[in-house]
Amino acid sequence: MKVANRRDAIFHAVQAGTSDVGALCQKFGISEATARRDLHALQQAGRLLRVYGGAVAASIQHEPETPLELRQQHQHAAKMQIAQLAVGRIATGDTIFIDAGTTTEGLARVLPADAGLTIFTNNLLALHTLAARGLPVTLIGGALRASSMSVFGALADMAIERLTFDKVFTSADGVDADLGLCEGSVEQAWFKDRMFQRAQELLVLASAEKLNRRSQSHWSPLRGAWTLITDSEATAEQLQPFLAQKQTTVLMPERH
Repeated sequence: MKVANRRDAIFHAVQAGTSDVGALCQKFGISEATARRDLHALQQAGRLLRVYGGAVAASIQHEPETPLELRQQHQHAAKMQIAQLAVGRIATGDTIFIDAGTTTEGLARVLPADAGLTIFTNNLLALHTLAARGLPVTLIGGALRASSMSVFGALADMAIERLTFDKVFTSADGVDADLGLCEGSVEQAWFKDRMFQRAQELLVLASAEKLNRRSQSHWSPLRGAWTLITDSEATAEQLQPFLAQKQTTVLMPERH
């Protein structure tokens, strides 16, 4: 197959949902180096956007990040539904990590005070909530990201490399069954990827409006088994891509 024809075929494959480099290699019988060169060329032509591990169609609109004050007020009831389900997954004596985000901060509001938990976080909102409740918590170091009141960067990466967790509770700007979690910066996506590798159990807390959403260009793939916890507004159509994956467990409140 000529290079131009192969790149056209790759472009159409990505549009149809084949976004992973490994899957493209298998589909077209090419090496990873060739696949990455083709994806780079397609990005230079404005046809695709490169993301961690692959590419997405350039037609995806990347939204500006909503101000923190608005995110804290938005979907409060849904976030507390999710938090109540998430806390049910915690066992006495667990070591847990609470990632950045207003949805994960909801979990800090309902954590049991008498469960002997060891709590780590990079989330300054959760830190404030836990401190106000008198729960012991360790804040990892890093550079402040004021738009989310959280810390990331080299120091945070170094800290994560020296820790392991029974459970990691994370969230994101969007959750896609194929691509993983999307974030507003490469530092966030990279940190999540490192954090996921240190977790015995990964739980993604995401309201229904974030499901199948590709609102940002930086991605953290979801490898292996993980649990999606969402709210009662999630529809069967939204959940179908996640339920179709054997490695994904979906939890949501019963509809009344």
